[in-house]
Amino acid sequence: MLASDDSLYHAAGCHEVPAHHDWLTPAEAERIESFRYPKRRLETRLSRWTAKQAVGRALNRPVTDAVDLRAVSIRNASDGAPEAFIDGDPAPVSISMTDRADWSVCIVTAPSVAVGCDLELVEHRSATFVTDYFTPAEQRAVAADPDRHDLLANTIWSAKESALKVLRTGLRRDTRSVEVRLDHDFAGGWAAIEVRSVEGAVFPGWWCRFDEFVLTCAATSTMPPPASIVEPPPLSTAVPAHSWMDEPVR
Repeated sequence: MLASDDSLYHAAGCHEVPAHHDWLTPAEAERIESFRYPKRRLETRLSRWTAKQAVGRALNRPVTDAVDLRAVSIRNASDGAPEAFIDGDPAPVSISMTDRADWSVCIVTAPSVAVGCDLELVEHRSATFVTDYFTPAEQRAVAADPDRHDLLANTIWSAKESALKVLRTGLRRDTRSVEVRLDHDFAGGWAAIEVRSVEGAVFPGWWCRFDEFVLTCAATSTMPPPASIVEPPPLSTAVPAHSWMDEPVR
């Protein structure tokens, strides 16, 4: 079992995912094949591949072949949050999953810690977007540093999504009901964030930029910066793509 303060993550790209379904459980394969749209099929396969790798490696289980990977299954709770199982039993971990532009991340913590993560591109965010989805304090933080407008806007948005995953609501909840404070002294590596809900709950976490991507995480308790299960971190050389556009709609 992971120690209470362990925080691990794994990132994988679409190019790593096998074309066959042998590594999926029958239920996972059936669900994926039922999707009409290629974007959803591709993203679900990628996120399952990444999560199975992350959970297996975090628990020091072999994940070297399809049989090993089928033993780890990822299911969705009634509220949509992902849960990991091993040989049909709940795995002794908490997980969160995210994907963007042909890349996926799964973070793994001890079961006593609720965790959320989100991966975003550092892309243009309009002033209207910031006004519509950010609190006044967050709007001021972005406006105060115009040279890093897009980085800060995407990091704050990502941190909101991470916290909303901790709350197990996702974007069903108003994004302005959680407020992000982040460490602006970013000189590479992980920097601290704190997300506070309108109810008063505080979710500490971290953010890190990987070239064109930004990754955030938040949790119900303080944890160290997430350690990549694979070194060097695959995100450090990740190139965004949109391969789903090449697949037909069913």
